[in-house]
Amino acid sequence: MHSSDRFEHLVDQTTGTQPWRRIVHAVNGITFASILTFWPYSEATAIVLLTGAVAALLLLDALRLRLRRLNACFFRVFNRLASPREADHIASSTWYMLGITLAVVLSPTWAAVSGILVLALADPTASYVGRRWGRRPFLGGSMEGSAVFFLVTLAVLLPRHPWAVALAVALPITVLERRAWPLDDNLAIPVACSVLLHWLEGQPF
Repeated sequence: MHSSDRFEHLVDQTTGTQPWRRIVHAVNGITFASILTFWPYSEATAIVLLTGAVAALLLLDALRLRLRRLNACFFRVFNRLASPREADHIASSTWYMLGITLAVVLSPTWAAVSGILVLALADPTASYVGRRWGRRPFLGGSMEGSAVFFLVTLAVLLPRHPWAVALAVALPITVLERRAWPLDDNLAIPVACSVLLHWLEGQPF
C-alpha cells in the first residue's frame, strides 16, 4: 500500500461516533476544572503553565502538519481520539487547551471553571447524540444535539449560578456551539461562557 494510501486509511479509522474521544474530552475538562478549583498556588502560575502547554501543542501541530510521517504516527497512536479534520488542521486538543487558557486569563476562576465544565460535558454529549440520533437539521447540526447541549449546559450552570443567569447563558452558548466557525468550538465555548457569566453576575475577579 502506498504511503499516502496508508495515511488515508489511518484517517478513515477515526470517523464515526468516537465514544472514547467524547469520554477523554469530558474527563480532561473535569480534571482541569478540579485543578483550578483547588489550585493552591497563584493564578499567574496556572496561566504560565497553561500557556506553556498551549505552546508545546502548537509546536507539535506545526511539526506533524509539516512532516507526513509524524502526522501518520499521530493518527496511529491516537486512532481512537483523533478526528479526520485534524489530518490537515490544528488538533482539537490544542484548541481545547487554548480555550481553557483564555477562559482563565479573561475571567475569574469561578466563571472559568463553569465555562470549562460546559465544554467538558455539554459539548461531547451533544456531539454524540447528534451523530447517533440526530434527524432534524439545525444550524448545520441537529435539533436533537443542540437540545441536549442546552439541557446539559443548564444542568452544569444551575448548581453554580442563579437560574436567570444560567438560562441567559445557556441559550446563546447553544447557538454559538453550532455557529462557532471560523473559531473552533473548543476555543469559543469556554471563553464565551466564562466571559458572559462574569459580565451577567458582575462579581469581582
